[in-house]
Amino acid sequence: MKSLTPLLLLCGLLAGCVTTPPPTGVHQPMTIRPELKSLAAPANGSIYNVASARPLFEDRRARYIGDTITINIAEKTAAAKKSDTKADRSYDASLGVPTIAGLPFKTFQGTTVGANSSTTFEGKGENASSNNFTGTLTVTVIEVYPNGNLLVSGEKQIGLKEGEEFIRFSGVVNPNTITASNTVQSVQVADARIEYKANGFIDSAQVMGWLGRFFLTFLPF
Repeated sequence: MKSLTPLLLLCGLLAGCVTTPPPTGVHQPMTIRPELKSLAAPANGSIYNVASARPLFEDRRARYIGDTITINIAEKTAAAKKSDTKADRSYDASLGVPTIAGLPFKTFQGTTVGANSSTTFEGKGENASSNNFTGTLTVTVIEVYPNGNLLVSGEKQIGLKEGEEFIRFSGVVNPNTITASNTVQSVQVADARIEYKANGFIDSAQVMGWLGRFFLTFLPF
């Protein structure tokens, strides 16, 4: 039994090294099957067949659970912040001990004491950021709200030799913003959550180890 303990520990360590998808903040689930519909008995004719019929004027835009929508991701943001703070404080004081006969500590009589203090503080800060994210992703309707809005969510997974990349999107789509080609711009999606994450040794090399993060949390300097 003791000889199996090192083997079990080794298996546990190897299991921890298995690549797992990075955590996500998009709405779950990221896909769903369409709901089953109760259809009336088909009324087929000599030419018309319900199974193969496709209405000529049917709106092809997504409106049911399980339908798909193509999201055109076109996100571009820019922000800048600048601050400048200055503070100045000075203090000056003097004290003189007069010469008075009969006072003790004659050696201190006639002594002049002076003190001054000066404090200066100056601080500057500047921050700027810009993001540009473009792409196309097809998502699935996972819920239809009572007012008709559609909650969509989806993921695109790309496997590369160095690892895997995950593009995820979720949000609430107003059917009025869906075009005739069943597409919608990401800027027209409410509560949009867009993620671009990756797995692999390149991304792992850019992450601080857990022991370093542990000590960094408690170090006061």
